[in-house]
Amino acid sequence: MNMTDKILVTGADGFIGSHLTEMLLSEGYSVRALTQYNSFNNWGWLEDLPANKNLEIVQGDIRDRTQCQFITRDIDTVFHLASLIAIPYSYSAPQSYVDVNVTGTLNICEASMNNKVSKVIHTSTSEVYGTALYVPIDENHPLQPQSPYSASKIAADALAKSFFNSFELPLTIARPFNTYGPRQSARAVIPSIIIQMLAEKKEIELGDISPTRDFNYVEDTCRGLISLAKSESAIGETFNLGSNSEISIERTFYLIKDIIGSDSELKIDPNRIRPKGSEVHRLVCDNSKLIGITDHSINFSFQSGLELTIDWFKEKTNLKKYKSNIYNV
Repeated sequence: MNMTDKILVTGADGFIGSHLTEMLLSEGYSVRALTQYNSFNNWGWLEDLPANKNLEIVQGDIRDRTQCQFITRDIDTVFHLASLIAIPYSYSAPQSYVDVNVTGTLNICEASMNNKVSKVIHTSTSEVYGTALYVPIDENHPLQPQSPYSASKIAADALAKSFFNSFELPLTIARPFNTYGPRQSARAVIPSIIIQMLAEKKEIELGDISPTRDFNYVEDTCRGLISLAKSESAIGETFNLGSNSEISIERTFYLIKDIIGSDSELKIDPNRIRPKGSEVHRLVCDNSKLIGITDHSINFSFQSGLELTIDWFKEKTNLKKYKSNIYNV
């Protein structure tokens, strides 16, 4: 990836996509940002970015094959982040996950191949590994579809890899572990805890608090994606993006409570507990493969990342965009 490259980011209106778009623009790249079409002409989190002559915002839908052919024209590098990611919602709407995550990936790969894109970074998820069979989890860990969401991402990853094997599409699979930070959806556990505490709720409703996660601050995730796009050695390979550490949801709750200075207490909400056999109980990243071929490093500790995230949510203009009294699946 060169400074003269034109870059496409799908899912640019979302949490990670908006941060990635912002980071690419700050480094001087020209970015075409795909946001999901809506009649309100709303650009999601890109609404908060200042105007930039190097930013072209396009509204559309990766489920549309024709439009994917259009948005990949004259593009050198594609960061494919657009997907449905909410795990609880995938239990009630699995077809939507196949349509967006699998068919959408097919459309992006086919369009990238037809338009001779130089590099595709396909974004996966650590959820494809399921509950760890061994730790830390490297890229050879078995894939375990413990939810319709993870199944759709396993299928999307396989489809993306097939375009490298079958058609020599220069593609890399990036597999982030649990990314957190400003702008994250309230469906995720860290924002859920923060917005409930900032609303001064006496009881913070959570699901299972025993699972452990490898949390990665969003800027570290974005820099990991960019480092893979810059590496020719990454083509055809899969890479984990994580911090190589784990912490339980319960311990995360108490860390956030200490930083905010809240007197809230935990309350287990049965509605937030995943179906039996679906909960991923342990995720710990092994990022040595990524470190081995790039200059990537982890810049944010979990403590420092949480402090930055909480500071962002404390801003009234940011917090008012969230509904602390509604469980968002």
